[in-house]
Amino acid sequence: MSSADEILDIVDENDRVVGQSPRGQAYAEGLRHRCVFIQARDAEGRLFVHRRTPAKLVFPSMYDMFVGGVVGAGESYDTAALREAEEELGVSGLPRPRFLFKFLYENDAGHSWWSAVYEVRCELPVNPQVEEVDWHAFLPEEEVLARIDDWAWVPDGLDAYHRLRAHRAAEGPR
Repeated sequence: MSSADEILDIVDENDRVVGQSPRGQAYAEGLRHRCVFIQARDAEGRLFVHRRTPAKLVFPSMYDMFVGGVVGAGESYDTAALREAEEELGVSGLPRPRFLFKFLYENDAGHSWWSAVYEVRCELPVNPQVEEVDWHAFLPEEEVLARIDDWAWVPDGLDAYHRLRAHRAAEGPR
């Protein structure tokens, strides 16, 4: 089955399930669905950053500072976060990602999706899927910030990153 055929829950503005649709159709018709964003850091606290492959259904060849993806039909955000993190990092045995917050992402084309943001520490050697990731590295946060204006970032990931930085600033020191 291709990723376009994967069945997603379609949700309303309050994140209640109102139907189901194949992923390709949900994207094409702008049907609101659910996604997870997981910020992965290594043992040194560096951020996992990657460039998506040109074959990706959305945001091909763009950079992202999250791993993640869509939540499948009937799947919980928590289950999707662990599944997506392990799939994209190419590892198994990750600790369960820690939920931070959820927001409704809306783009300029009128599409929106509920987005749950998580964090996870990955101390395992990563082996990202070649179908998903063209390039990857663990970068210090300062380097990511220095590249914000220079690299083409996935827009929803960039929005989630800014929201996460604001969330952490509001939380105060850890």
